[in-house]
Amino acid sequence: MITRIITGIIGIVLAAFVIQTGGTVFAGFALVLALLAWFEYVRAFSERGMGLTFGTGLAGITLLWYAGRYGNAELMMAVSTLIVLVILLESVLRHSVTSIMDAVTSIAGIFYFGFPFAYMVMLRDMQPGMMISTPLGAVPFGAALIWIMFVGTWASDTFAYFTGSALGRHKLCPSISPNKTVEGFLGSVVGTTASAAGLGVFFSLPVKELAVLGLAISILATLGDLVESVAKRYTGIKDSGNIIPGHGGIWDRFDSVLFTAPLVYYFVKIVGLTM
Repeated sequence: MITRIITGIIGIVLAAFVIQTGGTVFAGFALVLALLAWFEYVRAFSERGMGLTFGTGLAGITLLWYAGRYGNAELMMAVSTLIVLVILLESVLRHSVTSIMDAVTSIAGIFYFGFPFAYMVMLRDMQPGMMISTPLGAVPFGAALIWIMFVGTWASDTFAYFTGSALGRHKLCPSISPNKTVEGFLGSVVGTTASAAGLGVFFSLPVKELAVLGLAISILATLGDLVESVAKRYTGIKDSGNIIPGHGGIWDRFDSVLFTAPLVYYFVKIVGLTM
């Protein structure tokens, strides 16, 4: 537990530095995390004897990140098409080592990790000249969005855990994640909605819209966690890795964020969060 707490504190400090710095530092960290998560994904499915396209995946995720870094939606579409075609072609040219199931699972994993981390970069770079006043000083608009995404996701996990531990009686998805309860999920919904509304006050952003976003984050964060649980149950692994002492792997720590990052991005694009 001590190791987990110390690692958590170090992680928060590092995250704060990276988020506030933005630019190349934030984008670079996003790429590294995406590639590490992909490595864990490939290793997990190797436990089932699958040979995923590791090298092509590294290249594909990097290209998706590059497209996101420069906000080029057309390039992102072109890269996505290229990834699908190249990997399916691998299943033909290298059919002795890459089956069609290996290829399909590879494509899913590249998009699963590549898109969300690209969206994080695009979120941080959104309206770069816009500053938001807070009780602690001015914050770049993009940094505020990243904090909303992360704090909302962390709040979802935290409220679900403590509410479920105290009041949990009814299993949410016992065949996938035996420890999750309906009561924990409802606690996540209420707590995340309230936390997001509080962030609206802190960042001087529309409180009602942030509350709605918080509600959506609680649902998507739970689904993101369950998706990794399905994958881990299928591959037979307990943790995706041990790179973060006491917390497992990158995939373990970002499973919910993989779903909430695109959510926050499109919420801001469609609904808007400026006063």
